[in-house]
Amino acid sequence: MNDDEDFAALFAASQQAKRLATGETVDGTIVTIGPEVALVDVGAKGEASLAVDELRNEDGVIEARVGDRIQATIVSMSGGIVLSRRLQRGAASRRQLENAFSAGLPVEGKVESQVKGGYTVTIARLRAFCPQSQIDTVRDADPTSHLGQVYEFRIIELGDDGRQFVVSRRALLEAEQKKRADEIRRALVPDAVVTGRVVSVREFGAFVDLGGGVQGLLHVSEMGWSRVNDPTQMLKPGDEITVKVLRIDSKNGEEKIALGLKQLTDDPWSSVAGKYPVGQVVPGRITRIAEFGVFAELEPGVVGLLPAAESGVAKGADLKKAFAVGSRVDVIVLEADVPGRRLRFSIKAIQDEAEKADVRDYAARADAESASLGSLADKLRGALGSRDK
Repeated sequence: MNDDEDFAALFAASQQAKRLATGETVDGTIVTIGPEVALVDVGAKGEASLAVDELRNEDGVIEARVGDRIQATIVSMSGGIVLSRRLQRGAASRRQLENAFSAGLPVEGKVESQVKGGYTVTIARLRAFCPQSQIDTVRDADPTSHLGQVYEFRIIELGDDGRQFVVSRRALLEAEQKKRADEIRRALVPDAVVTGRVVSVREFGAFVDLGGGVQGLLHVSEMGWSRVNDPTQMLKPGDEITVKVLRIDSKNGEEKIALGLKQLTDDPWSSVAGKYPVGQVVPGRITRIAEFGVFAELEPGVVGLLPAAESGVAKGADLKKAFAVGSRVDVIVLEADVPGRRLRFSIKAIQDEAEKADVRDYAARADAESASLGSLADKLRGALGSRDK
């Protein structure tokens, strides 16, 4: 750069600096981020300063990087340009409030009192009105819980020399929620493991808030490897749980997220191979009764079917009267298809085998008695013969 170009650049910067004034909203580029202050290039002779705390999110993490473009309000020109992305309570002038209103910037205010239809809020030594519906995204059971609280608000109406001053906290909360929801959705992919909070529990499963209002369904069949009959015994609203994203289905602009809990633990079928050979009698626990048969669990998550024809119950009889959920029963393994996650049991085969054993025992006893009687007859005949002689 030659001297003429250098002079022109400096002159342009000085002219820009002269045009800047307290209360104006400017766009700038982050140049450096220090421990407490970030420097922002706003096109002036020197960089403007911005408190690093204003770059942090709710978790205290800096969410901006060097090179990012930001928008801020000039709160001071004394000794350098000082920027702010939010106007602190009591520190803003009428002009700053007007700029904040135009730019949609948040302003800080204190909820002073409850009035008809809403609340009075003190902002920059002025009294603003926040409607009841705009104080939060949800209706609070105790409206007085907001009194004395310092919140950030968005100005939604400003006129009549400050006498018409209406603010909304809900608008900011919804904007933050939408931003958070967009971030959550971008991070959600199948097989991702995420933490959420249970919102509600129904008989078919539980709805889990993954953040930013994004909800997924944890179906009852995905809660555990063992059958879960009552989800309310396992989860309750407010519980924090870690789940796995199974599927994300988008249809007609609606997004459905399927979650799983059992997938975060070992699959019990992975250790079943060779454990239950055909012909082995094993103890089981009745988990479900259907018209076509009874389901018995050998170990958590390993369930097989006892068909009605193999139940040992007379044909056409009510299986629910013969078996009770939770009761123990011995079954014999008729089929073991581990890759297909299928086991088939029988009680009838055990009963048949017991009857055969009873028949064999009876036949053996009959033969023994016949042999004993035959031996006795021989002895009697021998004795009688000796006496005749």
